[in-house]
Amino acid sequence: MALDPQAKGLLDAMAANPAPRIIDLPVKEAREMYRGIAAQLDLQDLPIGKTEDRKIPGPAGDIPVRIYTPVAAGGAALPVLVYFHGGGWVIGDLETHDALCRSFANEAGCKVVAVDYRLAPEHRFPAAAEDCLAAVKWVETNASEIGVDANRIAVAGDSAGGNLAAVVSQLALAAKGPRIAFQLLIYPVTDTNVDTASYRENASGYFLERDGMIWFFDHYLNGADRTDPRVAPLRAASLAGLPRAYVITAGFDPLKDEGRAYAEALKAAGVPTEYVNYEGMIHGFFNLQAAFDVSRDAVKAAAKALKEALA
Repeated sequence: MALDPQAKGLLDAMAANPAPRIIDLPVKEAREMYRGIAAQLDLQDLPIGKTEDRKIPGPAGDIPVRIYTPVAAGGAALPVLVYFHGGGWVIGDLETHDALCRSFANEAGCKVVAVDYRLAPEHRFPAAAEDCLAAVKWVETNASEIGVDANRIAVAGDSAGGNLAAVVSQLALAAKGPRIAFQLLIYPVTDTNVDTASYRENASGYFLERDGMIWFFDHYLNGADRTDPRVAPLRAASLAGLPRAYVITAGFDPLKDEGRAYAEALKAAGVPTEYVNYEGMIHGFFNLQAAFDVSRDAVKAAAKALKEALA
């Protein structure tokens, strides 16, 4: 299948007006550049019932979170999605994924708790995973205070955030809590192998590049065991008993093969799993709702799956 015309138009425009690659910048400037991309290409000022920024206790200090209440929420306890942003564990924050979290809250009729976990290289593996697990525990423990149903907790994330959602689901299962009902994995990192067919076929020119993933891994792992399931959840000894899953990949994404492999492994382990591949899309398209029609449709479809799973 060919690239989606809108995706091709964006990539052509980027090639005609090349900017520095994120991986060629100092980390601070890379983060600023990513915020600029989000501000330019994602929806802005989406209506929302309420947002609240607060800090919750974490394993190494307070973790900033943003709690989204959907439009017309009513007074009853709502299901809740704990969201982990993408950005290779190095870039990304509450602002870069604000539009996506607003969309999920409104479309799924749930509260969203977005987690501003610690980033590398200041905080190496497994800091991000530890913060994300702590955030889900906090949501479960404080469910009544924040107006959510502790029996209807989902986790989600895109790219590195999808990795963290998968990892947290595994850690929670092993620890017999917190109770997670659903995992929404958007083009997740599930392995550290950068020599799959999709890595080779989409190594450059499609937004996320192979060199970029190597840069992210190097910043996050800093010599850690790359087979550890806390960074490579596909390598876990067993996936049996994990929460129901909805796994999304993009056709022109280096991460496509490992996302599909994780969905297949979940199914093989008896986990109810829906797998959706957007063949003409590139990595990151969920955050490009202002640029791509398919992105808005994909967010709505994922939110519908989330809503049904938590009904």
